[in-house]
Amino acid sequence: MAIMLVTGAARGIGAAIAIEAARKGFDVAIHFGHSRERAELVAETVRAAGKKAITVKADLGDPASVSALFQEVDARLGKLDVLVNNAATDHLGEFSQIALPDINRVLTVNLVSLMRCCQEAILRLAPKHGGKGGAIINISSISPRTGGIPGDVVYTATKGAVDALTLSLSNEIACEGIRVCAVRPGLTQTEMLEAAIGADGLREKARQAVPMGRPARPEEIAKLVVWLATDDASYVTGHALDVAGGR
Repeated sequence: MAIMLVTGAARGIGAAIAIEAARKGFDVAIHFGHSRERAELVAETVRAAGKKAITVKADLGDPASVSALFQEVDARLGKLDVLVNNAATDHLGEFSQIALPDINRVLTVNLVSLMRCCQEAILRLAPKHGGKGGAIINISSISPRTGGIPGDVVYTATKGAVDALTLSLSNEIACEGIRVCAVRPGLTQTEMLEAAIGADGLREKARQAVPMGRPARPEEIAKLVVWLATDDASYVTGHALDVAGGR
């Protein structure tokens, strides 16, 4: 039995990852920040695939909540094998006008709490802490390479930091049998992106900017993430892999 924790798994890419993981044999801890009802719907789909699922609430705007999140997974599901850091937030606007509390919220959720999740995962995965190795997969973005959509400076900066963290951390803990990779989606049909530029805007942006001419479906991102979590990717670490339709 392998256990995966997916943060921000009540919707979008995170939900797709949780469901694909169940299809590939993982029991899944589904973290959510707000919508318990939607998280439970994802859990029902996981269970329908014949795997165990729990839902766990934690506010990743408060890094102190991360320890409790992992402890609940330990108690209710078991010892972790894979962490997927998917949870993220955004604050669109002209950069010079964004208030410090809004900057800090994006930095905290997208980077500081992600770091704390990595720390807690290492304490469970590393052999020197009683673990047997495993994988950490960070959901990044192609936005640091493209500059992101207009008004998305803070989010883009955090994703560039996630890429740097992925490489540096992978070098540090490869000797512990822990692989660390990032997956960098391009334009994807998610509620967060559609809220930013609209469903029609997303389709038009993809038509103009993506060689394949369309946005990704969350399931297309999820398949790469789950592959990285399996032994099929046993010699892959330190890489940030684009899923961007050729963009």
